[in-house]
Amino acid sequence: MLSTVRATLVYFAIVLGVGFLLGVVRVPFIVPRVGERWAELAEMPVMGAVIFVAAGYVLRKFPFIRSPGRSLLVGVLALVLVVCAELALAVALQSRTLSEYLASRDRVSGSVYLAVLVVFALMPRFRLPSRVPAYREA
Repeated sequence: MLSTVRATLVYFAIVLGVGFLLGVVRVPFIVPRVGERWAELAEMPVMGAVIFVAAGYVLRKFPFIRSPGRSLLVGVLALVLVVCAELALAVALQSRTLSEYLASRDRVSGSVYLAVLVVFALMPRFRLPSRVPAYREA
């Protein structure tokens, strides 16, 4: 179980870290030019690619999660961490309540973001190699 937690933390850290860096660029430089909706929508394909690469990396680095159940568990646990971290950061950095933050989300980019979160949770399972046998501990 500790190994699964490690894999989860690595997957979470890669995706959240890149998302944070993109946000540092998006908010001051892109949002004023094109607006929040379009800036967030432009970021989604980049985050999709990051999720794809991060899931593949975690599957290579942690071969013991190469089973349908474990890979899905890693994705779901990482999703829980990302949602908690995002909500905590949004409340702390924007000085808003949780309900104010959720109400302020754009309907279009927010819906796409929710879809990307689902992809994030499922990507380790989707990237599972079909011809590579599952890791078995001796």
